Amino acid sequence: MHHIFRTISLLIFSQSVYGWGFFAHQRINRLAVFTLPPDMLVLYKPNLEYLTTHATDADKRRYIIAEEGPRHYIDIDHYGRPPFPELPRSWQEAVIRYTADTLNRYGILPWYIGQMVLRLTKAFRDGDADKIMKLSADIGHYVGDAHVPLHACSNHNGQLTGQEGIHGLWESRIPELMADKSFRYWAGKAHYIKDISTSTWQIVLESAMAADTVLRQEKILSDAYPSGRKFAHERRNGKLVRNYATTYVENYHSVLGGMVERRMRAAISATASYWYTAWVNAGMPVLNRLKAGRITDPPVQPATAPMIGRQEE
Repeated sequence: MHHIFRTISLLIFSQSVYGWGFFAHQRINRLAVFTLPPDMLVLYKPNLEYLTTHATDADKRRYIIAEEGPRHYIDIDHYGRPPFPELPRSWQEAVIRYTADTLNRYGILPWYIGQMVLRLTKAFRDGDADKIMKLSADIGHYVGDAHVPLHACSNHNGQLTGQEGIHGLWESRIPELMADKSFRYWAGKAHYIKDISTSTWQIVLESAMAADTVLRQEKILSDAYPSGRKFAHERRNGKLVRNYATTYVENYHSVLGGMVERRMRAAISATASYWYTAWVNAGMPVLNRLKAGRITDPPVQPATAPMIGRQEE
């Protein structure tokens, strides 16, 4: 597992998180491969480590590319109330109504996923194995982000309700402590998606509808929890840090009714299905002669400059 910490002062809880966190993003991409049909496995399985290692490249690009940040979220509550009929699902119509600057300010995740699937379809048609792997790794990341309720909510880290840190609690701390021990990962076989836009917006709307539960249940649990037992100190990367205590994490997972597990499993299924759909739309080209040349490339390394765009921490 990989973690990024920013030291503010000794023993301050300060785990930075992006998307699902390194652990979950890598699990999602890795496990999605095993739901693919044999005709795709001939290319994807040999590149399993590439897809796993590069699952978090999109997050690291947020340090160096100004346009990257808005691709990971949409503050959909800015556009009214569910199911947000004021917000056009078409990018062109949304730009006419709100302008591109406004859309980028509040996040473009669902529109960007559609663009990435089109790029992957073209890469399949071109027989470009390197591009297929790179785009597949990134699509897995963005699709994973779309399944996170706090990525579809302006109160993305509880900063509006005095719940700072909830982002990492939901999408990083719960999976890291519990996923490999108790989550049921099997998500079925990849399936064809007739309408990428409709499917993506459905995922985002489900996330948006769950955000209130994510925030409300943590607030109730926190208010009722014994003083001094919500956090614990643990050693990470040679540093003593303050983090959510294991029992608190387990209790939060319980009161959510397994939401994190369900969304992670859905992300695995959707990731594989988006890959599969791009391949089918490209005419199901034969992949067993393709070889990716960048599978040994190091993952994108973050720059030392501050992250560009919204920080979820």
